[in-house]
Amino acid sequence: MRVVIAGGHGKIALLLQRHLVGRGDTAVGLIRNPDQAATLRAAGATPVVCDLENTTLAQLADHLDGADAVVFAAGAGPGSGAARKDTVDRAAAALLADAATRAGVHRYLLVSSMGVDTPPAPGTDDVWAAYLRAKRAAEDDLRGRDLAWTVLRPGRLTDDPPTGRVTLTPHAGNGAISRTDVAHVLAALLDEPRTTGATLELVDGPTPIAEAIRAAAS
Repeated sequence: MRVVIAGGHGKIALLLQRHLVGRGDTAVGLIRNPDQAATLRAAGATPVVCDLENTTLAQLADHLDGADAVVFAAGAGPGSGAARKDTVDRAAAALLADAATRAGVHRYLLVSSMGVDTPPAPGTDDVWAAYLRAKRAAEDDLRGRDLAWTVLRPGRLTDDPPTGRVTLTPHAGNGAISRTDVAHVLAALLDEPRTTGATLELVDGPTPIAEAIRAAAS
């Protein structure tokens, strides 16, 4: 399987790339900064320099040529303002979907966030509120497309060692999850087309990942 990952230098993306390559897949990471290429190569991935905020649909679609799936794991990141939450977390996700359609790539995984189902409470930090709105808009955009999409909403992310055991349901409740377990769940979702059309929340739990994926697919 050839998988193109937007936001290729992010922590989850690097873990996913390493995991995919380790099981024999081809991972391609889209990065904005060419200085990050060596890190992707060290993970076994193929780096492609592509600034999702400053590229064209045709250029991005060319990078998806021959892919079996795309994963949107990009984000404006800490320190970015509300405007970039929209241009990256929403608009870039939509552009990747446009490019996937143009390139004939049907499978699309979107890494979203807990807490997007309700409007930000009064007094919420403006940037955090913009992030939640952007993630929700990206989800809503994807649901209207003729793609084999799955939305994954991880809980609070940690760098703890993976447990391989999770709760993966439409409403998982509050909780944390290691980034490595998120990466392993994303890889497993790529293998399970019956999760198409599902929006799944992910936190630590008692269920082995393979079993949790089977349950979500049913």
